[in-house]
Amino acid sequence: MPIANRRSNRRSSSRAAASSCRSTARAPTSKRQQVAIMEVFLQQTVNGLALGATYAVFAVGFTLLFGVLNVLNLAQGAILMVGAFAGIELTTALHWPLPLAFLAAMLVSALTAMASEWFVFRPLEARGANRWMGLVASLALARLLIAVVQEVFGTQVRRFPQSAWTEHAWDLFGVRVQSLQLIVIASALLLMLVLAYTLRRTRIGLAIRTIAFKPNVAQLVGIPVTRLKLLTYGMTGALAGAAGVQLGVLYNAVSPFMGDNILLKGLSALILGGLGQVAGAAIGGIVLGLTEVYSVAYLQSSLRDAIAFGAIFLVLVVRPTGFFGTSARQRA
Repeated sequence: MPIANRRSNRRSSSRAAASSCRSTARAPTSKRQQVAIMEVFLQQTVNGLALGATYAVFAVGFTLLFGVLNVLNLAQGAILMVGAFAGIELTTALHWPLPLAFLAAMLVSALTAMASEWFVFRPLEARGANRWMGLVASLALARLLIAVVQEVFGTQVRRFPQSAWTEHAWDLFGVRVQSLQLIVIASALLLMLVLAYTLRRTRIGLAIRTIAFKPNVAQLVGIPVTRLKLLTYGMTGALAGAAGVQLGVLYNAVSPFMGDNILLKGLSALILGGLGQVAGAAIGGIVLGLTEVYSVAYLQSSLRDAIAFGAIFLVLVVRPTGFFGTSARQRA
């Protein structure tokens, strides 16, 4: 019996030692898996923030026009496309540096939007046309801009040239951060800050907000409503052009139909954040970008748009006014 007990003890101790070795071997593997999962999550978060920044810039311009003038301009996607083509032409044909081409593209898109106000929306308003006529006119304008760009530049997808502004990348704690992602996020943040300062700290911004909330009072106190409407169109066009270049650089692809898809994204971000809410539109754009990237990373890329719009649908079921919108009862 003592010998049998000793043999039994040896076998049990050897099993315990083997089990301990296996658990010790599994622990580092499990830890490495956790680190890898976290790195993938952080990587997709960076990607989503960069994409969401472009959506936010576009959506802010969209909602600014709706919030101030109560106009839903469905040609904004085409104006974004015009800015993207302006940026890529200046960088490829004239070899302008990307920052200068970015500013010039904003100017081109701003002038395009101002021309749309001058030749399309102002005559309709003067004739007393209803909102539906404005929607139809904006759709027709979008098709016209796409046709003109196709005739001038063709239908092929265009690529931005490589430059020192976009080819660098850094590895931070296992996350690869590209310089173009930092450029997109930083430029979007700068545009948001400039817009917020303009609307809240300048006389022009005060006048624009007066037009948004009390248009009749604005005319009575001598605010140049017509000129400020034109300026508002220019501001929204500039933001669309900026988003066009950002999106073109991010995907390295510019095409005449690129504005159609982002038009839906801008509308979604506008609704998600709350109609007429500038800050809400920015947050809605970022949420939309993160949702798309996470769905591609963890689910299926073919379901990217379906999942993003489905998430928006669920949010609106719970809160129909969006994140920051107010209902008519609350406003009353």
